Amino acid sequence: MAATRYTKMAYSNADEMVFGTAKYPISYGFGMKVGAGRVIPEINYGPRPGKEKDPESLRKEYVDYISKDILNRAVTVGFPDVQLETEWVSQMGNPKMATPVVEGQKAICEKYYEEYGINCAVRQTIPDQREAEEGYRPGMGGKHAYPEALFNCAEIACENGADVLSCETLGGKELADFAVTNGDIVAFLFGVGYLGSIDMEYVWSQFVDICKKNKVVAGGDTNCSGANTSMFMAGGYLDNDVQRTFSAVTRAISAARTLVAPECGATGPDKDCGYEGPIVKAITGKPAAQEGKNCQCAHCDLQGNLIAQCCDLWSNESVEYHPEFGGTSVQCWLGSIGYEASLMNTAIQCGQEKTLRDLYMISDRARGPEGYILAYDNAYEIGKAIADNGDNIYLRAKAAGETAAKIIKRGYDNKELALTNKQLEVLNTIIKELGELPDDEAKFFEYADKKYSELVPLYNKKNYGL
Repeated sequence: MAATRYTKMAYSNADEMVFGTAKYPISYGFGMKVGAGRVIPEINYGPRPGKEKDPESLRKEYVDYISKDILNRAVTVGFPDVQLETEWVSQMGNPKMATPVVEGQKAICEKYYEEYGINCAVRQTIPDQREAEEGYRPGMGGKHAYPEALFNCAEIACENGADVLSCETLGGKELADFAVTNGDIVAFLFGVGYLGSIDMEYVWSQFVDICKKNKVVAGGDTNCSGANTSMFMAGGYLDNDVQRTFSAVTRAISAARTLVAPECGATGPDKDCGYEGPIVKAITGKPAAQEGKNCQCAHCDLQGNLIAQCCDLWSNESVEYHPEFGGTSVQCWLGSIGYEASLMNTAIQCGQEKTLRDLYMISDRARGPEGYILAYDNAYEIGKAIADNGDNIYLRAKAAGETAAKIIKRGYDNKELALTNKQLEVLNTIIKELGELPDDEAKFFEYADKKYSELVPLYNKKNYGL
């Protein structure tokens, strides 16, 4: 199916956005209602090394241990809802490995729903193992047939009991890696904003068809391979390899790419590791999964409170299954995200949701440029820039980057946001470079294609049907 572009905002203003409520809530699984007035914890996990040696061992790990532990703890402490997220290990590309896990998780959720009344569901996040050198599209001659495997995984997940299908696709990664390493914002715009959007439409139009055929919810994607790489390399106050002003602008550009999944028919909830979620939710009104302060088992960020401001699912990111003093790792981290969700839900019940939202936001608003542009008022402004240029994937990604850069500069000029001399220098360079780009998509492609064909050996426009 063709993508239907967003050219209008779902919300009339930024203040309408708040956690637990989405303009277009969705129901699925066993009693799950997401974005319908309550924040739901989403627990993410990985198996212990060696458990992928055979189908039965992997099934036991995911179903008899991980899933059972999560559901037992949720019932024990009285959480009314929980969503499980299984990010597939590579071995699950083999149907013999994946099918027992997907079927088993569906069955155990049904059992706990019927016996204890807990609302539950499983998001199956399939792996994208495509490699630029082998080809991103089926039939391009790669020895591993990764493009074919990607769609086969979607079929396996949907046919065997997935409640929600998600993926972290890799389109544009070869340009994004070059961009982050070299501080080249135009390369990121070309790779993620433009080529990544083309790849997203190709992949998600097929994912949505597969989901519809099997009556599965098409969740969403995230630019984990690009914007998250940029964010992690930028790091915190001790790091100086990638400037955080650069990272923040790449995050804004990535939102234009992530938006393509709902444009192809994905209903959300989108992926937790997409920190661009507030921007996308502002445009689409669809439920957003987020992660922040309760994902310290996976990584550190500088907006751990702020990013909870308008989430509908709250996640721990991912944790390896192992014992802790308080139980198994999944039980401990479920407690962390579950009690945070409980706080948000209590705020909603008491009519104090916007107060808590603002406290979350203000807590990290000035901690760094990335949190600053993701604060819901600024996220809304970036979203509007995307929607105002919504019909053109190049212009909207460019507008997102320019708007984010100008928001950061405005915050600096107003003395709300502190920047180092280097961060300011990089920011001014970004504003200049994006501003000098043509408004004509064909001219931009001609320029970028020629330039990066010479600079990025892995770049092949045939990967994007060009």
